[in-house]
Amino acid sequence: MAENPLKRPYPTDDLQNGDSNGDSAQKKIRSNDGFPAPQANGVTGAKPDVSKIMADARARAAAVAAKLRSTGSPTSSTPGLAISAKLSGKSRADELKARVALAMGKNAQRTVSTPSPAFSPPPLDDSMGARGGLGTALHPALMENAQGAGSSKSKQAIQSKFPTTMANLRAPSPANQSKSGKAKKQMDLSGPSAEETRANPYFDASLGAKTATLKSRNARQLQFNPKGKYIQQAASLRRAANLEAMRKRIQESSKKALPSEDPGEKNFLIEAPPEIEWWDEGLVTDVKKGYGAVDKENKIDTEDTIVSRFIQHPVQIEPPGEALKPAPKPLFLTTREQKKLRRQTRMEALKEQQTKERLGLLPTPAPKIKLKNMMRVVGEEAVKDPTAVEAMVRKQVADREQTHLQMNEDRKLTKEDRHEKLEEKKAKDEAKGIYLLVFKIDSLANGKHRFKISKNCEQWGGRGLMLCHPKQSLVLAEFGEHGMKKYEKTMDRVAWQENDSPNNVKDGNKKALAAWLENTEDGVLKDLSANRCQLIFEGQQKGHQFRSERFTTKAVETDKEAVDYLERSKLGSMWALAKSVA
Repeated sequence: MAENPLKRPYPTDDLQNGDSNGDSAQKKIRSNDGFPAPQANGVTGAKPDVSKIMADARARAAAVAAKLRSTGSPTSSTPGLAISAKLSGKSRADELKARVALAMGKNAQRTVSTPSPAFSPPPLDDSMGARGGLGTALHPALMENAQGAGSSKSKQAIQSKFPTTMANLRAPSPANQSKSGKAKKQMDLSGPSAEETRANPYFDASLGAKTATLKSRNARQLQFNPKGKYIQQAASLRRAANLEAMRKRIQESSKKALPSEDPGEKNFLIEAPPEIEWWDEGLVTDVKKGYGAVDKENKIDTEDTIVSRFIQHPVQIEPPGEALKPAPKPLFLTTREQKKLRRQTRMEALKEQQTKERLGLLPTPAPKIKLKNMMRVVGEEAVKDPTAVEAMVRKQVADREQTHLQMNEDRKLTKEDRHEKLEEKKAKDEAKGIYLLVFKIDSLANGKHRFKISKNCEQWGGRGLMLCHPKQSLVLAEFGEHGMKKYEKTMDRVAWQENDSPNNVKDGNKKALAAWLENTEDGVLKDLSANRCQLIFEGQQKGHQFRSERFTTKAVETDKEAVDYLERSKLGSMWALAKSVA
């Protein structure tokens, strides 16, 4: 087999010389100074001649310079001289700088011609000397960056490689013109012409052409009220107030002129309509002419008219019964739940007391001794003297009973306290609302009936009036919510047909009592089998109608007296209502 000439020979001489480490002479001679490579037979060559290498480099540089001069470039002579000057030194770094400068000169020459073709790596030339590491040519990027920094065309070539948009370009001034020589057009802010308006299908003719352009703001002139304007308005208001006062006086005078036979008949008469309604009086110039002259003479189009295009929303008023709504009822508990709740409450109180006794906040109570636990509590003393122990136990039981009775007596309210408590309940009941009850009774000849009516009204905290009349009688009473319900039930339970005994009236009051109020006639009891009581009105009021807090009784002979007396409390219409009820 033929031996490879490039393969290092096996170190047989070192083994024969007894080298225990196995290192051959060939490996030992390799070092930083081992350039060029050792010979094939392991014998090192002579050291390189530096002067010869530098002479070769100068020769190659001169050849390159001559070649550049032949091309006719104005900058061809400069790189050659620079390279020759740099190569005068004996440093490898100077040699690399010379090669870079040479490459930059070539790139500058290439960029002079326009346009530059696509880059192609230069052909390898041995005359250029060393070319980078391992004898390779320069990288294209180094050759492009070596172009002249002051060349404007090279900057444009580099800048054109990056993308850009028209928005990033600075807008030229109005004085500047484009390359084509045409000035940039300005935006037309004037309004559309008549032809454009007619051709536009979306133009609204009702708005006008002025709405399409900017409006100029016009100064508003001062407007002064004419002299006497508000004086006339005040005079018209005074006239309206005088007319209203006159209308009220006429109404009051007409009420006094009612016939005395039956004042309630006026409520059923149909009055003639007025010439003009009171709510239209402010819209006409002459009230006496009525509605006939409204079309010709009115105050609708004047400046001080009460009718305008604005809408007046009245202030919302809460209904009177909104604040009198009853409170929600508490949760209803069954008997079993009530016992359980009471048991838990007492247990918590007992535990709290025991805790305070353990902490010393309360004194420890004495043991509760009874006859049945006497031997268990005081066993030794009961055996020695049972009579004394029994007497002591009985005395303690009696003392505990007396203490219990005394506590109950202390909790009792006095007469003043009971009266005050009833007044508080009455005030709370009236705070829920005041209700009026009106009863119609055919006859109140029996004195027991009159006593029950007045006494029950006082007991349930009401006030009112009992109006006695030969033909019919009225009972008007005001209560709170609770008293109203109780009094209505009381009036239903009264036996109105009962007349079993004569009235028990004192001798001094017999003359003052009217004859028709007696329940006897010629010594015989009157027949009250057809007597009845009817509730004709029940409703809630804003306040009390009766000034006096006591229940009063009044006997009248005629209808006029009854109406006049009821008008004091503004309840005169109740008499006519009672007569209308069959």
